[in-house]
Order: sequence, then structure tokens, then C-alpha cells
Amino acid sequence: MSSGYVQHEADHGHGHHGPKVLPEKLNSPEVLTVWRTRALMIAVIAAVISLVFLFVPGGKSHMLRAYLLGFMICFSFAGGGLVLLMLQYVTGGKWGLLLRRPLEAMTRTIGLVALFILPIGFFMKHLYQWARYPSIADERNALAHGWIDKEQAWTDISKHAMFNPTSAIIQTIVVFAVLGTLTYILNKWSLERDADPAAGSIASYDRWRVRFENLCGPGIFIYVVCLTDAALLWIMSLDVTWYSSIWGLKFLVGQGYAVLALGILTVVKLSKTEPMKTLLRTTEQHDLGKFIFAFVMLNIYLTFAEFLIIWSGNVPDEIPWYLSRIRGDWWWICTLDFVCHWLIPFCLLLSRDLKRSKKRLTAIVSFMLLARCIDMFWIIEPNFKDAASNLHLAGNFGILAYLTVPVCVIALWWAYYCTQLMSRPLVNVNDPHLEEILEPEHAH
Repeated sequence: MSSGYVQHEADHGHGHHGPKVLPEKLNSPEVLTVWRTRALMIAVIAAVISLVFLFVPGGKSHMLRAYLLGFMICFSFAGGGLVLLMLQYVTGGKWGLLLRRPLEAMTRTIGLVALFILPIGFFMKHLYQWARYPSIADERNALAHGWIDKEQAWTDISKHAMFNPTSAIIQTIVVFAVLGTLTYILNKWSLERDADPAAGSIASYDRWRVRFENLCGPGIFIYVVCLTDAALLWIMSLDVTWYSSIWGLKFLVGQGYAVLALGILTVVKLSKTEPMKTLLRTTEQHDLGKFIFAFVMLNIYLTFAEFLIIWSGNVPDEIPWYLSRIRGDWWWICTLDFVCHWLIPFCLLLSRDLKRSKKRLTAIVSFMLLARCIDMFWIIEPNFKDAASNLHLAGNFGILAYLTVPVCVIALWWAYYCTQLMSRPLVNVNDPHLEEILEPEHAH
């Protein structure tokens, strides 16, 4: 059964109506080296430009906030890649065969992302109230001096067990340890699966399917718990008075939104050369387009439902979070976020022709990655007093750090992602869907 999967001869005798034949070389194409070089060049240029903000009033603070944005996007790729990889092993499907190597490469960047969080840990007191006033006595002293109001003080005190520097460090270590362990096991098993002496047999398929499902079923639940904790710790706690019961789920869906966009971009771009050129049929490309469209709709549903419930409830403890993001010039960013993050992807991905066009699908998923960054900017920046309720641009050049610092961080991550993608063949040869995906195209 496996003999029909990997054929190293240039046998095209089946013609148009026969199954495709995998190329002799399944390794990553040389274009990945070009991508990595360009990413490193962009990172260096962005880093040099970012140094200017060290000498701009308020520039250092905005650099740290912008760095947090870049870190969260990179964490979305690494962590989101892990949970989508586990989801594919549990559900099956041909889409997983196309995305598996890119997803595995994303997961293997988790070590770099763990290093990325170190600056946030070193300068946490400039981001988080609970780090600036690490003890209950410090909180009360800050309240007595008028540095924080009563709501901020008593809310932070009530959350002290979770939000304090020692607890935050422990939680962060645990999150990355769990994600790193799952990443190591899944990537190790993936190579062992392809090297299985019984590869191609039903017994091999069933043995590995059960093995992956037994790990990934509980693994998805464990990841959701870890992500919820991380999202609360790194982002929600920027405003200790903010509450949301679906915060972790919102970030989970947002990760799927970003990871699928990156995965589709990678696969479609690589389909210009072998071996992805042989694997990516129009049918599977269309399926990937429908999959990311589902995440766009789910993202819209969760975010708008949260807003509608909180806005209609008009609870004083909850509504200020939204007021800080729609007043003053923030209304323009809010509108831009709505149009770019929701409206444009939703309307364009309705088109069947767009999902089946490599050029247009590449353009829309690239735009979606930019939109995800705009959404994170809208979430992060208004948490700070100098930005809440109004987006100050005049004389506040430090905020332009959001244009360069995240680019530097994400470009570094992209370079490492390309390195990981080059380290393994792009095709899993011991997969039951490979034979099906090599069948000739039936849809036009």
C-alpha cells in the first residue's frame, strides 16, 4: 500500500488521468533561504530605526508596549500552531497533510518565543500595576498617595494570589514547559511515524492514529487552560479592573485566525516549487480558504457577543474598558480594526473564486496578518493612562514604535520559522491521506 505513496522515478505514464507522483526530493526548496535572509535584513533595519525611540519623550514606554504586541503575535504563531496541530491529529483530514510541516515548524519556535518574554519579565513593572506594587502593603501605600484609585487597589489586592511577580514567573515557566513538552513529543513522533518499518500498512496507520489521538485529546484541553492563564497574565492584567469570561477563548480563536493565515500563506507560496507544487490541489486550497473563513466568523461572533453583553449590561466595572477604546481618536482605530479584522476578510472569503486563486488568497491572508496586529494594538495600548480614551498623536512620536518594534520581533521569528521549516522534508509520507491527495483533480 505504501509503494504508491513515494515514488522516486519520474514516471508520468498515467498522464492526466492517473495519480500524481511525488518528486524525488521532498526537502524544502531553496526559496526558504531567501525568505530567511530577507527576514533578517528587515529585522536589522527595524531594530536600527527603533533605537531612535530611545531618545523620544515617552519612546521607551511605547517600545516596551510595542514589544509586547510583537511577542503576543509570535506566541500566537507558536502556541496556535501547536493547538491546530493537535486538532488535526484528533479530527483527521487532508488539510492537515498540507499544513503539518508548517505547523510543526511553528511549534518548534516555542523556545525562541520563551526567550522573547525575558525583556517583558525584566521590565514588567513598567507594564503591570501588580509588578509595580508587588505586595498588598505596596498597593495600599500607592492608594494612600493617590497613585492608583480605590478600584484599582482593591481589585489588584483581590487578585494578588495570581497577579504578583513571583506567581507570574512561575506561571510563565509552567506554560512554556507544558507547551515545550507537547511540542517535543509531537515532533519526535512525527519523524518516528515516517520512519516506521511498517509505513504504508493499515496497522501502522491505526497504531500512530491512536497514539496521536490519545495525546492530543487531553493536550488540547491542557493547552486551552495554559493559554487562558497566559492571556490573563500577559494581556488582561494590563488593566486589573477588567473582567471577561471568554477572554481565553477569544485569544484561542484569534490564534487560529493568525496561524491559518500564516499556514496558508506558507503553503501557497511554496506551491510554486516542488514538492508542494504536486501536493496542493485546487480542492484542498479551497478547503483551507473555507477553514479560515470559519475562524473569521467565529472571531466575529465571540468578539461582538462579548461587546454586546457588556455594553447592554452597562456595568461600571466592565464598560470603561470599551469606553477607553472608542472615545477620541480611538474611534478611528476601532473602526479600522472592525473593517480590517472582520469586514474585509468576511466579505472577500465569501467568494469561491478568491479561495481558489493562489494570488488573491495569498493577498487576503497577508492582509489578515496585518489586521491581527491592528487588533492587538487596539487591545494593548488603551490600557495605559496616557492613551486611554484618546489616541494622542500630536507630539507623541513614541507611539510610532508600534510600526517598527513588532516588525523587528516578528521578522526574527519568521527567520527562525524558515530555519525550522528547512530542517525536515515538507511531506509526511506515512499518512493515509497522501494517496488521496495525489489523485488527479476532479473539481474545476
